[in-house]
This record gives sequence, C-alpha cells and structure tokens, in this order.
Amino acid sequence: MDTFDYVIVGAGSAGSVLANRLSEDEGVTVCVLEAGPPDTNPMIHIPAGFMKTFYDRSINWCYEQEPGPYTQGRRIYSPRGKTLGGSSSINGHIINRGQAEDFNQWAQIGNPGWSYADILPYFKRMERRIGPADEEYRGRDGYLPVTDAEVRHPLADAFIQGAVEHGIPINPDYNAGSQEGINYAQRAILDGRRVSAARAFLRPAMRRPNLEVRTEAHVINLEITDRRATGVRYMKDGAQGSEQTVHARREVILSGGAYNSPQLLLLSGVGPKAELERHGIEPVHILEGVGEGLQDHYTSRTVVRVKNMHTMNEKVRGFALAGEALKYAFGRKGILAMTPTLVYCFWHSGVTAERSDVQLTFTPASYMDGVKGKLEDEPGMTVPSWQQRPESRGYLRLKSSDPFDAPLIQTNYLSEELDRRIFVAGMRLARTLLKSNPLAPYYDYECYPGDDVQTNDEFLDAGTRRGQTTFHPGCTCRMGPAQNHLSVVDHELRVHGLKNLRVVDASVMPKMISANLNASTLMIAEKASDMISGRSAIEPEEIQAAQ
Repeated sequence: MDTFDYVIVGAGSAGSVLANRLSEDEGVTVCVLEAGPPDTNPMIHIPAGFMKTFYDRSINWCYEQEPGPYTQGRRIYSPRGKTLGGSSSINGHIINRGQAEDFNQWAQIGNPGWSYADILPYFKRMERRIGPADEEYRGRDGYLPVTDAEVRHPLADAFIQGAVEHGIPINPDYNAGSQEGINYAQRAILDGRRVSAARAFLRPAMRRPNLEVRTEAHVINLEITDRRATGVRYMKDGAQGSEQTVHARREVILSGGAYNSPQLLLLSGVGPKAELERHGIEPVHILEGVGEGLQDHYTSRTVVRVKNMHTMNEKVRGFALAGEALKYAFGRKGILAMTPTLVYCFWHSGVTAERSDVQLTFTPASYMDGVKGKLEDEPGMTVPSWQQRPESRGYLRLKSSDPFDAPLIQTNYLSEELDRRIFVAGMRLARTLLKSNPLAPYYDYECYPGDDVQTNDEFLDAGTRRGQTTFHPGCTCRMGPAQNHLSVVDHELRVHGLKNLRVVDASVMPKMISANLNASTLMIAEKASDMISGRSAIEPEEIQAAQ
C-alpha cells in the first residue's frame, strides 16, 4: 500500500514548514501532495517577477470573489499560489508579524497556548534575522532569512520624513516590541532572490529519504472511516489524469490555505449540513463552521502623479528595462531585486482607541486601475491604506461538487459600519501624508480618488469603486473550543469530532491579525509541528517592551 505516517495536503507556507519539521524524525515517513508544479518558473525567484506570476495560471489559482455589498458590483481578483511554496512563491515578500494584542485575543477567546508570549518563541525559531535586531524578539538561527530593504528611494525617504512631521515616529523594527510607526519594509529576500517557504524549509528537507513530495497531485477527497481520517484520493496530472490514493498511519494534515482547506473538507462531506445537501454530498460529519467567518484586509490605493523624479513606472520598458535587467544579471541589484512595497506605516485612524488600527504602505510606482501587476506609463506613487483588524466576515462555499471547480468566495468587505469608518479614515491619512512638505517638490496632482472627493461618503464611494484585496484571506476553519458551534479545530488544530485530521494554515486563525499573513502562517506551522510530533512546546518567554 502507498502509505506514510503523515500526509500533508499542500506544499505552501505551512506545508513546507511541516514537511521540514516532521521529517526531522528519521523514524517517520512524510508525503506532501501539491496540486501545482515544482517552483522552477524563473519569475518566482526574481523579486519583481511577481508582476508576471500574478496572473500566471500555471502557478496561480487566479480565483475571483463574488461581488459584495461594497465592491460596486465587481468581482475582485484573488491570486493564490499553486506551486511549491504556495503563495509565498508569488507574494510581495513582506515579513510582518502583527501586534501582540492579536494573539492575546486568540488565547482569550478559548485557545490556550496561543498568546503572544506562547507564540513568540516560534516566530524566533523560524527566522534568521539579518541586520540589527533585539534578541528578545528576533531569531538568528532559523531557516527563513529576513532582511531589510536595500534600495532607498528619494520618494520613499520623503514620505517617511513627511510622516515623522505628522507625528508618526520612525520604528527601527516593527516586528519587535511595538508595531507602531514607519520605516522601510522587512522582507524574505536574500542576495536579490525571493526566499519562499519552499526554498527556506522544503528544499533542504527534500534531501531526506523519509520525505516524498509529489507535484501535480490535486487532492479530490479525504478518506474518512468511523470518524477517522485514513488517507486521501488525488488526481495525478489534472482532471484527466489518473486517480491515486495515499494512506496515513498517523495523521492527514490540511495545509491548502484559507480557500482550499475548507473546500476540501466540504467536498469530503465535512461541513454545514445545508451546504453539503445543496450539492448532493453525503454528510460524513456535520461541522457548521467550515468555510464560515472568512476575513481579509480591504484596501483603497491613493495614487499621485509625480514630477521632478523618476519612479519605477519608467524603468520597466524599453532601454531602461534592459539596463535594469543587466544590473540584476550581473549584481542582483536594481528594481528587479526590489519588493513591490518599500515602506510600511502603522498608525491610528482616530476612530478607535486601539494601539494602531490602520496600515499604510508606500511604493514609488502606480498601477493601472489601481491593481498590482501592471504599471502605468506616466510617473506615479501609491499609498494603499487598510483597516488592520476588520469586523466584517464572509464565507467560502462550493460552486459544485466538482473538485476542479473554483470555490465560491464572498468576503463581505465593509459590511460592518466600523470597518467603513476606518476605511475612510485610512484614505484621509494617505492623502495627508502624500501632501506633506517633504513630498511637495514631487507632488503633481492626485489621480485617485481625486481632489474633488472631500466628504466621508465621497471617500467611501470612491474607495469601493477600486478597492481590492491585500491578499490576506484567513479564518475559514477557525480555532476555538467545541462549544463554539462555528469553530472547526481545537487549540491543537485537530478537527472537532474527527480523529487523525488537522488543519494547519491561515484558515485556523480565529480573528484577523494586524499584518500580512505569511509570517504568522509559518509560525502556526512551527508550533503545530511540535503538537503533531508530541514535542513539548517551547516555554513562553518573558516579554517587556510589548506589554
């Protein structure tokens, strides 16, 4: 029989970490099943290559959301990685942990072991921080290198100076004691190349004889007998390929992400009764929370036309691009080695009393229709802004019982009034910072939303006409106690009511965090690997500055 101790579905961020940590034990065997191809596409590894991978269906699921109450009838494009490394192979490279309060809330709502003090050791274990760092918060010996942005752009410098004049302090390390403030971004790039979860965690582990990684293996169903997961069925080489089965002696672990993990549970008969019946799927285990509670960050991008300064827009075509290609080929320098976002800013909307509740980023570039991936011809700069901890929740459901159909995604952005107020406040702050004195020599005019937009209602209308996801979906298989009928996994990430089945990815987050999700997804997998292996959790750390 094709049998392993552990079968991991998905070789993305979480799956890569799990494969590495579980296979450290020479006495167990591990199989990883990835629906996409190997990560051999060269655009994955060039930092600016995200502009190509963004719409590449060979390595990207290229999902679309359903129109929501505040998307002006639009279907929002939602890319997700479909290759080794998952979305860490196509994302914007940023490393951003979030605030201590995010994780303390997880623990307070019934998830022991997930407070900031509990999870900080796992953030430290996963990373190899390169550059200045407070050893109380940062790791030096992990698999994932975390570096500071090497490029310093005059527009970014001016934006930071303008924020400081507005009262926002420079924060030397937003991943340490306090997130508040502004600075250049930290990223998973080393020597001019992307460091995905596959490159950092999975590739080193693939040398071990007890780990097998199978690509082009689309899992279509979980095998569940007497409420125990025993294996999975998958199609090798697509819908027209051959169906195969792999068995698990110990556990099946779902690491497909916030969209694919709940979709697989539903296809396997695990989920809300009404949803299963709607598609003629025989219920195996009724679990009402599967797919419910989807959250994401919803952003509006303020765009300004630039004068008296070159931006990235002019460097991606013609002779300029050829010059940049030579810089990268011979020194791994220039715009091809840059992150799409240079500056991160965390501050107060004025709407809540929270420590910081709005986030802004800055890039010396502007995108067609405000969407990442296609730069404009004329020089521009962009400040996206978003609420850090949205209240609005949506859902993920099935479009059909066909495992090759995309899921139905409804995020319900801004359905809560508080979210709308902070959304507008973020746009106002973006405009204020772009009109600061240090940027005045380069500021030509505001392209979007435009100076004619002045009232809160006008900001809301304009923002929702071009609002987009920040690509941070989570919370569709929420962690929580069994008495909460919408929780899917317990605090050890075991699926309620089933044996030998866990979910380990961003879907288990009970509430959205004030950050990009990749770093926390890696942390979740680090902690889960100890739970699965039976190793003792790393002792919580004494924390001073974060309190």
